[in-house]
Amino acid sequence: MKTILITGSNGLLGQKIVYTLLSRKDVKIIATSVGENRLVKRDGYIYESLDITSKDEVRKVLGKFSPDVVINTAAMTNVDLCESKKEECWALNVEAVQNLVDVITEMTDSNIHLIHLSTDFIFDGEKGSPYIETDVPNPLSYYALSKYESEKVLQKSKIKWAIARTIIVYGIVDNMSRSNIVLWAKDALSKGQKINVVDDQFRAPTLAEDLADGCILIADKGATGIYHLSGPSTFSILELVYKIADFWKLDKSLITPAKSTTLNQPAKRPAYTGFIIDKAKKELGYQPRSFEEGLAFLDKQLTM
Repeated sequence: MKTILITGSNGLLGQKIVYTLLSRKDVKIIATSVGENRLVKRDGYIYESLDITSKDEVRKVLGKFSPDVVINTAAMTNVDLCESKKEECWALNVEAVQNLVDVITEMTDSNIHLIHLSTDFIFDGEKGSPYIETDVPNPLSYYALSKYESEKVLQKSKIKWAIARTIIVYGIVDNMSRSNIVLWAKDALSKGQKINVVDDQFRAPTLAEDLADGCILIADKGATGIYHLSGPSTFSILELVYKIADFWKLDKSLITPAKSTTLNQPAKRPAYTGFIIDKAKKELGYQPRSFEEGLAFLDKQLTM
């Protein structure tokens, strides 16, 4: 039986990985996050509080459970907040990854497979078309820089590693601390609120369950290296929000197109990302849903 330890299990992706693995009998699941467990379902896995910015805690927890795989979903992902809280961002996004690598390196009798989540934001968006795994990163924000530096930590290490890069993840989560674009747009439009949406940024939205499947495929196959795991199609953010309005039959006249420069966001964002996911399809069997299929999947969960 394989033991898989998930960091950041209270987050959107972390929860989806735990819930997806619960249906399997061949895996022992260790869910870890800072503080209390926020998952509604409490059986079928072990929960352990873990702050990965503390090397002592990482050493203690990894020593206790000797996992075969660690999936690191823990990160500070609020792009604008990372600009004002640089130390906190660096501690969680870079130093914590170094802690995991150091502790795994120390555990000489183990061959722990570390799967680390990264982001499309490491690219500058100047290419004008979707990115492949070997494209050269050029981060525009502090968040992006921290994620790129975390990738380098793995690449310089001697451990067994994989990097899963992804793009705006959406889904429903237990005891949600942060929203995501789909729920935000649906909620605002349902309430009749006017929203400004950028038409000059392009992304490939990713259903959280699909991303969880991709991470688990990497674990199952013992795959190493970099994989792009996102939804299959790239849209402007405006087009995305129009699709959300269409799906739930909401009033599109509430949506006002805007330029990125008018939003006064502290962090600079790449104009055009999106991934070519052929490598993940071919090597992992990764099969993400289309955006419309993802919305239908979400809708079922909302009506349950």
